Amino acid sequence: MLEPGPVLLLTTTHKGRSNVMALSWHTMMEFEPPLVGCVVSGRDFSFAALKATRQCVLNIPTAELASAVVACGNTSGRTLDKFKKFGLTPQPAETVTAPLIAECYASLECRVVDTRFMNRYNFFVLEVQKAWVDPAQRNPRTLHHRGRGSFFVAGETIRLASRMK
Repeated sequence: MLEPGPVLLLTTTHKGRSNVMALSWHTMMEFEPPLVGCVVSGRDFSFAALKATRQCVLNIPTAELASAVVACGNTSGRTLDKFKKFGLTPQPAETVTAPLIAECYASLECRVVDTRFMNRYNFFVLEVQKAWVDPAQRNPRTLHHRGRGSFFVAGETIRLASRMK
């Protein structure tokens, strides 16, 4: 079985409203410049905000936020302030208007740089503008979605000889 990367919390701000959604369909595309591709359903409230503003933050939660992550994925920001409802703390970003989530292990401020696949596949290409990491979290246990409400938590770290960055 192909295992996904970590579940992310994508934040947007549009027309004065910030929102957060769970995101599991994403991929690294390039290292320099750092590019991430992600699929956001056209039915999601965040899709319109991402399309209009062309910016977001990809926040990486740990397993301790699992309940909030699932709750964000099971509700809509059209009628609910998910930050308040699920106890998440928005923090100002440096290069985009979307907020960071204080409780997350890391955050990537992003701008949309390619929308060629947006209308057909709801696929956005994002360039990371700035990365944040909480140095207090030494061994973060990230949450990974396997589908149909099943998750696994990353744990053991192994080190192998490599010339990769």
